[in-house]
Amino acid sequence: MRIAWIGGVERNEGDLVDLAAKAGHDLDFHGGHVGGRGTLELRRVVERADLVVILTDVNSHGAVQIARKLCRQVGRPMMLTRRCGASRFQRLLEALDARDLRQAS
Repeated sequence: MRIAWIGGVERNEGDLVDLAAKAGHDLDFHGGHVGGRGTLELRRVVERADLVVILTDVNSHGAVQIARKLCRQVGRPMMLTRRCGASRFQRLLEALDARDLRQAS
């Protein structure tokens, strides 16, 4: 599964990408910057994703609104969360894997 991560601290990107890869997923990180070409890149990230995680605490109001609108336009499921660190992301990945196993049965 390809997961889009919108917002957050860029220095955590590598750790999040590694966690996703270990669980068999791909993670596209977008820092939530929508100035310049940021909105175009945000659209690309959302269009490629199977699931979009949108952080609200460390993201501009505009980026959250744009990401939500893009998800609705292209029909991508989204998860809005105030914060999401490595341990919470790990639990999300485990929940996704458990859901996939239930659907396969």
